[in-house]
Amino acid sequence: MMFHKLYKLTLFLFVIGCFAFQVDAKTTNNQELQVSLRAIGHEFLLQLNDSTSRVLPIKKINGRYAVQFERKFSFEPNLLFSTVFNVIEKYNISETFIVEVEQCITQEVIYSFKTSIRKDGNIIPCKQRVLPNDCYIFYFTVIENTNEEIVKNNATSLYNFTYIFIFLAITLSTITYYKKRRTHLTLKSSVILIGKYRFNQKKMLLSIQGQSVELSNKEASLLFLLYSNENKTLEREYILNEVWGDEGSYIGRTLDVYISKLRKKLELDSSLKIINVRGIGYRFVING
Repeated sequence: MMFHKLYKLTLFLFVIGCFAFQVDAKTTNNQELQVSLRAIGHEFLLQLNDSTSRVLPIKKINGRYAVQFERKFSFEPNLLFSTVFNVIEKYNISETFIVEVEQCITQEVIYSFKTSIRKDGNIIPCKQRVLPNDCYIFYFTVIENTNEEIVKNNATSLYNFTYIFIFLAITLSTITYYKKRRTHLTLKSSVILIGKYRFNQKKMLLSIQGQSVELSNKEASLLFLLYSNENKTLEREYILNEVWGDEGSYIGRTLDVYISKLRKKLELDSSLKIINVRGIGYRFVING
């Protein structure tokens, strides 16, 4: 029953993990893309010998990323192409872009080209005259990957998901192994050898020479406490608190009565002694 619950929990965590991985990957890709576009904007200004003007925050408008500047400028169109290509090559940006230059007020497209890290994927218009000093916005449209790139990305994603699944499977197997091992050890440790006796904690039985005697819950708890503290003197109050807790049902001689019962049930092994330490408590001794 516990295993099935654990399996369902692991499966649930795997599904959530895959979903979170996909969302995180998309978010990270979008953030990296915006950083790259800002780098293009800054590099373009440097090519214009402008190291003080600011690139405005990147905005995504109708599926296009807008790179805007705080001042007007004049530039040669080919300079923009070379800047974009150099940056995507430098940072190994895999996206393919269509770049459009629009005049801010008229929103007229006055220059455009297609570029990617693959030189054979670039489409460059004929050289144009230098554009006049004006306000311009550079729009970047990301083109969907080619079939080859899709296969590559899918393979990468599959590898990542497979890695996650293997990790979770190993984790589940490890948990299951240790759970079974702990159960086995618990069952094994439930039988304790006390002198010549076999003490089964779970069944609360004392066995010796083919004979078995039942212990009450308190007797079993008391015997285990004494055995666990062999050769140590335990104070009466400590024993009462450990065995009876805050039940409040015991009286002054309750402990003495249970000690007497245990002595009688352990009398077939003369090496076992429950010694009364006057004025303090009891000590369990095994004379081997």
